[in-house]
Amino acid sequence: MAIEVGAKLEGKVTGITHFGAFVDLSGGVTGLVHISEIADNYVKDVKDHLKIDDVVKVKVINVDKDGKIGLSIKQAVDRPEGQAPPQREPRPSGGGGGGFNRGGGGGGQDRGGRPFNKQSAGRPSYNKPSFEDKMSRFLKDSEERISSLKKNTEGKRGGRGAKRV
Repeated sequence: MAIEVGAKLEGKVTGITHFGAFVDLSGGVTGLVHISEIADNYVKDVKDHLKIDDVVKVKVINVDKDGKIGLSIKQAVDRPEGQAPPQREPRPSGGGGGGFNRGGGGGGQDRGGRPFNKQSAGRPSYNKPSFEDKMSRFLKDSEERISSLKKNTEGKRGGRGAKRV
């Protein structure tokens, strides 16, 4: 039996991995349902949705030249005309959770999650140090740290570059 893209078939789950599930179609042909194609909502662990020997309805979404078959469970679900799949919940915006706002200023914050002042956007800030000032301060701090490290390691055996008597 030739497997065609768009065909809806039933199969048996034969293997589960962290990236999806292998489904045995008829005639010993096996395809992969990627974790992103298991359900409309976020799937953290495939084992929460599928078990080995489950019978599932799948849709063939691609067939590679080397025989690999891509399957989808969520696309195999028949929905009434005009009904869209459920939308994902929006992610909370803000800089408090360790993530950063990719909007580049949307939501009242800049890319680092700091509050964004629209009034000062585009104008130079005269009370902030310039790049050259920051660079000279960095070089000075760096040189102090290096000299401190050298002082602490010179007298010890096995230290890098230690003077031996």
